[in-house]
Amino acid sequence: MHKLTKISTCVSALVAVALLGQIAQADVIDDIKARGVLKVAVKADYKPYGFRDPSGAIIGIEPELAKDVADKLGVDVEFIPVVSSNRMQFLEQGKVDLMIATMTDKPDRRKVVFISEPNYYSSGTNILTPKKFSFKAWEDLRDKPVCGIQGAFYNKKTGRDFGANIVAFKGTAEVYAALKAGNCVAFVYDDSSHVAKLNSGDWPDYEMPLPTIDDAPWGLAVKLGEDRFHEMMNDMIVEWHKTGRILELETKWGVENTPFAMDMNKKYN
Repeated sequence: MHKLTKISTCVSALVAVALLGQIAQADVIDDIKARGVLKVAVKADYKPYGFRDPSGAIIGIEPELAKDVADKLGVDVEFIPVVSSNRMQFLEQGKVDLMIATMTDKPDRRKVVFISEPNYYSSGTNILTPKKFSFKAWEDLRDKPVCGIQGAFYNKKTGRDFGANIVAFKGTAEVYAALKAGNCVAFVYDDSSHVAKLNSGDWPDYEMPLPTIDDAPWGLAVKLGEDRFHEMMNDMIVEWHKTGRILELETKWGVENTPFAMDMNKKYN
């Protein structure tokens, strides 16, 4: 009888732990509301998607989307700056509630974070390079030093498929400095960023001369297991596309409306 009692107690404890886990999972949104602040991982070095203004505040397309989420929850928003190499870890470790940080949606990343659907944005890969090099094809980069961002998936492809010698940096500020100093002949990165940089008027002697490759959607994410929050974000993305919110933000921040954003707007209308 004593053994049965112990078994029963153990079973009850396990059930209690499981129920507590379910409750904790179900209350993620409630926890954010109780805290009064939504913590969002965003880029702070990727104009116009997430960057700092002269006062140091983080602004841009993705911070505005994050503010939309906070407004829906009725809370304030806190922007946590991240880079490609640490953004998923910040979400895993609970340092942020949501990640909207120019992350390409890849199958291996879906094993680490909970990516919402449909995707909210898309871009491809290209280079920013001084016009004097007159690059015409990706193969022209063979055996040449090419700057990249640590953790970016296209570094490997550019090195493996086209023979470039990748010089990886933590953030874009370091890359732009290295590019202007002549430490590399090009910067391999998202074409959307290069377009914005070239449109700024500050890089008149540079160009994006190659055909864009690997057009890929971006995924915003919540922590694995946060089903309720995940569903809410799914619905918000659909609403952004349906209302033209993404198109509106592109126009506001000086980005030519992308085919992806226009297609998604048509799809959900």
